[in-house]
Amino acid sequence: MGAVVSCIEAIFRGIGACLMAIVNGVASVLQAIISAIAGLFDIIISCLTCGGGGGRRHRRGTTTRSGI
Repeated sequence: MGAVVSCIEAIFRGIGACLMAIVNGVASVLQAIISAIAGLFDIIISCLTCGGGGGRRHRRGTTTRSGI
């Protein structure tokens, strides 16, 4: 009788592991999609606010001159 109970426990443990793997996979896909959307919005907002879209940042007064 103990072998039957052990077998049933193993089956339920396997089903639980399979369900957790599915949930983790779905969560990973959703996280990737949300990160991509956030990155896209970051690019759009940066471009609209002249935050250096296209690498056109201009710095003023950052040159150093030697007194030699």
